[in-house]
Amino acid sequence: MAVNSIYARDSQLIAGIQKLRFSPLALTGGHGAYVVDETGRDLLDLSAAWGAASLGYGHPAVVEAVCAAVRNPAGASILSATHLDAVDLAQQILATLPELTDHKVWFGHSGSDANETAFRAIAAVTGRPRVIAFRGAYHGGTAGSMAISGHAVQSHAARAEGLTLIPYPNPYRGEDGEAVLANLAELFATTLPASEVGALFIEPIQSDGGFIVPPPGFLKRLVDMCRALGILIVSDEVKVGLARTGLMHCFRHEGFTPDLVCLGKGLGGGLAISALVGPATVMDHATAFAMQTLHGNPVSVAAASAVLSTIESEMLAVNAATVGAFLLSGIKDLKTRRSSVGDVRGRGLALGIELVSDRTAKSPSKKLAAKTVYRAFELGLVLYYVGVNSNVLELTPPLILTRDQTSDAISILDRALSDVEQGLVSDDAVKDFAGW
Repeated sequence: MAVNSIYARDSQLIAGIQKLRFSPLALTGGHGAYVVDETGRDLLDLSAAWGAASLGYGHPAVVEAVCAAVRNPAGASILSATHLDAVDLAQQILATLPELTDHKVWFGHSGSDANETAFRAIAAVTGRPRVIAFRGAYHGGTAGSMAISGHAVQSHAARAEGLTLIPYPNPYRGEDGEAVLANLAELFATTLPASEVGALFIEPIQSDGGFIVPPPGFLKRLVDMCRALGILIVSDEVKVGLARTGLMHCFRHEGFTPDLVCLGKGLGGGLAISALVGPATVMDHATAFAMQTLHGNPVSVAAASAVLSTIESEMLAVNAATVGAFLLSGIKDLKTRRSSVGDVRGRGLALGIELVSDRTAKSPSKKLAAKTVYRAFELGLVLYYVGVNSNVLELTPPLILTRDQTSDAISILDRALSDVEQGLVSDDAVKDFAGW
């Protein structure tokens, strides 16, 4: 690596505690579904920066909206003054959730602060400090959102005193959810009084935990059980919401209606903004309860409004469903040729590919995932891996992905897997990025 390369300078100047790197990816630009690296290569981006670049890079609608907001900014916050675009965006968001009535919108910077605010507000309003979440759940990187998460990567973080973690059933592992429901019912009858539980946090697809699609009907039954006991339901849609799964909101695939919805990542199309939608009884609990100076800043608000308008005008939920089905089919076909692919799952343009060293034993392999992601980068494809065993390739491409681009991605991924299975990628090549 050249001494003055962007990546080398990054290593010298930028703190390691905020990095999660899989390859020496160093970018100078982007367009559409592609990012441009420091060598001038176009790389097809199947990550969309963990789903944040929902419209890809340089989408005209976002460019126009952001430029207009920068030229004539209506202040810089909604903390102590409101502005028209923030009010309009709140109305726009609520219009996507007609099943929720008497609800209001809170604006933040990320899914992390949205989930933390939901947790804090529910506990304060209900007087019920305990919360239920899933093992493997990743609800954010702030102290409050890590406190209600269950992902192994956050083992260093303090958990909320009243947190109860339950398993997220994985159909690939033969789990239908019955044991989870039975165990929770037993907990309610013994050591976990429902009267002390304020919220159940749900990821309708457990993303960072391994892109697990729940067994049919499981989440609906879980919601019904908890709601009957007065527990509020929070749907964390930060990574899988806003048209990514082929529907505007992912919870709709599972047949339940949440009380609160957390939105982030793709909402800003690459700019920092999140939203929490909840009942007025929760959202109006108190003033000065959950605030930061730049919440609701007009530039991020303008970007979010452009994203929502473009999802509707370009029918991107439909595109996610149709192109996603084409991508899923192609990867399932690839599975017949690549023994390292144990399972392929997901909805729309939110897909996971679980890599295993033994299909019969379903043995998770982080090494295969690390090498595949690194080799894909070398071949011109960007993707990352997730999961409690770090062995699931995550595909969350821009919602504008085309069938032709999808075909290219499948071809590159096929070659990357083939090269890894043939031992053409050494441990040394990826040791700086794989944690061994």
